[in-house]
Amino acid sequence: MISLPWRTSFGIDPFTSFTLAILLLFIGKGLTQRYGWLRRYNIPEAVVGGVLCALVACGLYYVFDVRVVFDLGARDMLLLYFFAAIGMGTDVRTLREGGKPLVVLLVLASVFMLLQNGLGMAVAEAFGMDPRAGLMAGSISLTGGVGTTLAWTPHFVQTLGIPNAGELGLAANMLGMIAACLVGGPMAAWLMRRHRIVSSGAADVEVGTRYQDEPHLRLDYHGVLLALLWLNLALMLGHGVNELVALSGLNLPAFVGCLMAGISLRSAGQWLAPSGGRLWNWSSMRLGVALISDISLGLFLTMALMGLRLWELEPVLGFIATTMALQVALAVAFTAFVVFRFMGRDYEAAVICSGFGGIALGSTATAIANMSAVVRAYGAAPKAFIVVPLVCGFFIDLINALVIGLLAR
Repeated sequence: MISLPWRTSFGIDPFTSFTLAILLLFIGKGLTQRYGWLRRYNIPEAVVGGVLCALVACGLYYVFDVRVVFDLGARDMLLLYFFAAIGMGTDVRTLREGGKPLVVLLVLASVFMLLQNGLGMAVAEAFGMDPRAGLMAGSISLTGGVGTTLAWTPHFVQTLGIPNAGELGLAANMLGMIAACLVGGPMAAWLMRRHRIVSSGAADVEVGTRYQDEPHLRLDYHGVLLALLWLNLALMLGHGVNELVALSGLNLPAFVGCLMAGISLRSAGQWLAPSGGRLWNWSSMRLGVALISDISLGLFLTMALMGLRLWELEPVLGFIATTMALQVALAVAFTAFVVFRFMGRDYEAAVICSGFGGIALGSTATAIANMSAVVRAYGAAPKAFIVVPLVCGFFIDLINALVIGLLAR
């Protein structure tokens, strides 16, 4: 490492960080268009730019002793816009059809959490650590994410006496998010080739547009303005939904309320003005909703990945590297041979499998990004975009809390 006398943390303000994320998303899109293998394996464009930035920041830290810290304050709002758009694009008839697949996927995800925690505890014991430390590299960080990791850290440090629990959890979450982005798309492509699955081919995908349709898009000013209006209303209504739910003592991720609000507004609009009107016209605003959704998800994931501090893995590298290699292998095997089979062995099942890495290793955003990359290449999968967000963002958190509570004693 080159030690410089002026070394210090180099903070980048929110506006500059947001602008850099836009540039990185352009870079990711450019590289994806240039290198066909990135599209062939359905690697999300945001992952390419975000990981590239994280690697550059890591290089600056080790080579020049410069610590780059991004202020990512705009990131969470982008996620709310994205899920409001997902809800807005959902037809209630599709939601009714998602009942059984949702229950099946929830059961599979719950079983996987038990396997995930068992593996983490076994590796921790093999390294001579308290087996319960392995939970921080299990469902706490991988299924639960950063929020769950931070919430459980005081218990592990103060009650269980595991001083580096927070570092273990954050490091596992960091690697898990990257792994989830990299294995989801290739998993779907492999399943489709292996089982000779025919895609839906539908052009009306849930996020963005299909790659071959991008040069032919025709956006309408009035439609985009309508889309922005109704998405803002969905965010306001979603905030109200979350406040009401919180009164019952149940805490939900903010995006769940926005997803539910989007579904409700779409249903109300279709019921009140089925043929369209001045303030509601789904056929006019559909492309605007898809555009805002695609941009929001791309920028959110880019910002999430560009903010990774890879150098923080160094103190726990041996344990984390071993655990995560095994966790990724377990997730891939479980997805390919269990999830795909029980979800129906069809195109929708392949898309759900691409998102299962987000449930098992990353976050709801990585799950949706993986599925988005697949449907943009092969066509719409409406059930997958209802089932996976509900399992990721709502039900699985409740079960995860019960599992952790039983094991972290």
